[in-house]
Amino acid sequence: MYKDLFPNTPMLTDKFGRPINYLRLAVVDRCNLRCTYCMPEKGLPWIKQNDLMTDEEMLRICSVFTDLGVDKIRITGGEPFVRKNCINLIEKISQLHGLTDISLTTNGLLTEQYIPQLKTFGVKSVNLSLDTLDEDRFFTITRRKSFDKVMKTLDSLLKHQIRVKINTVVMDHQNIEDIIPLVELTKTLPVDVRFIEEMPFNGNNNADIIPKWSYPQIYNYIKDHFPEIEKLQDPKSSTSYNYKIPGFTGNIGIIAAYTRSFCGDCNRIRITPSGILRTCLYEGGGINLKDMIRSGTNDNELKNIIINSIHHKPKDGWEAEQQSLNASSIHQSMATIGG
Repeated sequence: MYKDLFPNTPMLTDKFGRPINYLRLAVVDRCNLRCTYCMPEKGLPWIKQNDLMTDEEMLRICSVFTDLGVDKIRITGGEPFVRKNCINLIEKISQLHGLTDISLTTNGLLTEQYIPQLKTFGVKSVNLSLDTLDEDRFFTITRRKSFDKVMKTLDSLLKHQIRVKINTVVMDHQNIEDIIPLVELTKTLPVDVRFIEEMPFNGNNNADIIPKWSYPQIYNYIKDHFPEIEKLQDPKSSTSYNYKIPGFTGNIGIIAAYTRSFCGDCNRIRITPSGILRTCLYEGGGINLKDMIRSGTNDNELKNIIINSIHHKPKDGWEAEQQSLNASSIHQSMATIGG
């Protein structure tokens, strides 16, 4: 119905005129790593099974969004493949009418076995979390001995010609010595290595963390080693500032996740594993679509709720944080909100 009324215009547009066509769906809050910047060593109080969305609820919500003009869905977690039969859910989502881009964010520990199927489903891009190329530092950061599994996943993704974006959180005194080796990966491999400002989403509700390594510091560090680095044109709604070393195969990106300088043309919306619609990563609270489905809300009513929520999407992450009624909920673990 909505597409018939607006055949050439994305239905989802916020009050700043930004079309919203990209849904990040967190399918589970759990993760099989314990990265220091994401959660405490002993983990977190996980969402109860009954409070998680079922596959059917996730598929229905995704279908409502694609009806409204969303054409890109990224499957995230926690770690998506910790969810039982996640590969079957991904297959069903990939078949939704109107979807042109399905992608995945993973830590790579359980991913390798599913790569041939992901290729068949039309997954063309995978974001792979990898903060170091040193096995010992990997253990220190993640508290798990699984470095070899991640590297096997990387190799297999490249062999299956799936685009790989390596996501690296830059942490003072932990992995600074990995920045240049990771940049050098792009010399021969067709990968995008993206360095991310550390964010205060470690599950400790500590909002006072200000990263020493912000976008300018990361860029200057790389430029000191590669003075010939060139700026690339950033695609619309890109979260990263993109660069290339002349003669290198891959590219480099820097994501100003904490300083939030990429919000101006944001096209994203998030659904947490418990079904909460969040219009901004830094937003506290949100609308629980799962509970509405379970109370009998029909698809047209869901669409109106979603349209109204997105219309009130905050201008940027700073405004979202200031407007939040529960500041502590903003700084929960990334695992619980799809990071």
